[in-house]
Amino acid sequence: MQNRPANFLMKRKSLLYIFLITIVIGSGICSIPSFAEPLPDKITQQNPLKENQILYNGKEWHNLYTSIKGDQFLFSKDYLQGSVTINGKLYKNIRINYDVFNDEIITPTNHGAIVKLNKEMVDSFTLDFGFRTYRFLNTQEDSLTSIKGFVNVLYKGKASLYVKYKKEIQLLAVDDKYDLFYQTYRIYFLNDGVVHQITSKSDLLKILNKDKTQIKDFIKKNKLRISKKVPESFIPVIRYYDSISQ
Repeated sequence: MQNRPANFLMKRKSLLYIFLITIVIGSGICSIPSFAEPLPDKITQQNPLKENQILYNGKEWHNLYTSIKGDQFLFSKDYLQGSVTINGKLYKNIRINYDVFNDEIITPTNHGAIVKLNKEMVDSFTLDFGFRTYRFLNTQEDSLTSIKGFVNVLYKGKASLYVKYKKEIQLLAVDDKYDLFYQTYRIYFLNDGVVHQITSKSDLLKILNKDKTQIKDFIKKNKLRISKKVPESFIPVIRYYDSISQ
């Protein structure tokens, strides 16, 4: 009988404790997480492979030229940092390689495979190499009907300047035993909707005959040296032509 008051007080304290917890939870001061609630935005993320399924929409690539000296790629056989625009959607920070021999772009997937991108869907791409960013345009969707495939855009204004890289195979070029990849390129000048292949300063001046005197004076005044060996050397002249043309 002496312990009854003590037990009674303990029961009252327990009931009071449960009552207080019920009030706190009901007021929203403390809440128990529900598994039906959505996860926070920082945790929720899309599947990268699903998000990039357009990028990886191509055939698996295999190197068919391992027995040939050199390689079929532009600048380097190693993957370069770049970007690709497919059907108007830009994909940044992509590791890619430009197979010049076949005029194709390849990229590794998250699963170790190498994919050859669907060229018909590619609008343009960039490559970072030697502290420069090279920009390429798919001319299949452009007005350059006399050039097919990807071209390096050196200048684009009212007039434009492009370089088309190529790689070819020279048979038995090494010790009369091994074939060899070698690279060439052509420079194209687009003016008034017409594409001209140019190889020298004189080629360009013939095309721009109407403004020939002004352009020659500009070249002389600025001591410009123009050479096919340096396609970028044509840029200042074409930029100046753009500034004086109607």
